[in-house]
Amino acid sequence: MNIENTLGKGLLWISTTIFIAYGLFGFFNPNIPADFGGLQMLNGNGYAEIGAMYGGLQTGIGFFCLLAALRSDFYKAGLALLAIAIGSLALGRLFNAVMTTEALTAYTYGALIYELITALLAALALYLHTRSKT
Repeated sequence: MNIENTLGKGLLWISTTIFIAYGLFGFFNPNIPADFGGLQMLNGNGYAEIGAMYGGLQTGIGFFCLLAALRSDFYKAGLALLAIAIGSLALGRLFNAVMTTEALTAYTYGALIYELITALLAALALYLHTRSKT
């Protein structure tokens, strides 16, 4: 196994674990991610929204990473998902963290570091994989 496959597969497996675990917490108890993020659920819509975005979507991303880790025909798509989606998440978080005048907590800094590292490593693994195929 070469470096790009080791890097890519490792990242996909780690992402599988993180997204499915955190997603299932959010799916079955939306209060957990809401509390971590300092979010308020003011009515049933908020509860459903947090459950969907932090539960359903993150669990789905985790299962797609699992599929990409197990099946070579999904490998590049899984890395692209991490690079683009998690990279966009990091950029959105970074932009809005810089724009706010409110205090940020370790949650925001930790999430930002995780997202930036994940997106950059996914982009690197995808680049190395594509380069090795030419």
